[in-house]
Amino acid sequence: MAAPTHIIRFVAKEDSQTHLGQLVDTTRDVGLDSLVGVPVRAYRIDGSLFDGHVTKHVLTAKTLLSPVSQEQCSYIRCLGLHYRDHAKEANLALPDRPILFTKPRTALADPYPAVTSIPKCAQDGSSDYEAELCFVIKKTGRNISEDEALDYVLGYTCGNDVSARTLQMASPQWSYSKGLDSSCPIDKSGFHPLSLWISTNKL
Repeated sequence: MAAPTHIIRFVAKEDSQTHLGQLVDTTRDVGLDSLVGVPVRAYRIDGSLFDGHVTKHVLTAKTLLSPVSQEQCSYIRCLGLHYRDHAKEANLALPDRPILFTKPRTALADPYPAVTSIPKCAQDGSSDYEAELCFVIKKTGRNISEDEALDYVLGYTCGNDVSARTLQMASPQWSYSKGLDSSCPIDKSGFHPLSLWISTNKL
């Protein structure tokens, strides 16, 4: 079969095992379908996210998972304060350059209906979330030119950046306040090998 275009990771109804799959119907809203009970079907992918191939074996998703597991994720690098409205909302000055911070892989979590657990140290009512565009890197590299950058990107999905705002404002270093366990749930609607145009406004 052709190379995958819409990849999901899921527990199958047929065998209660975790699989990767290529969506059978790529026109559907998988997140909405799973919420309202419309069956989500996928061609099983044999192999890993990085080297798998699509088979003709169709499975039905019982539970949709994060497209990347904690075991596959070594590092989550994040970009902060990269658009004007969010800086204004947070009452923060626009930086000369976007702020970089990291999340450990223990922050990676499955999407709804999985529970995003707020640790006791952050249960003061200040927890917040932001929708984010997520890219999955397929190979290591350094000193990469702008022209070669996308050669290192496997694809994209979306997720949430869950933050403990009180802890965030208490320190200039954001990794602790944004790196708590399950603070990075990744979208259930799947993972898309790179084919994306983004239009942005300047800061």
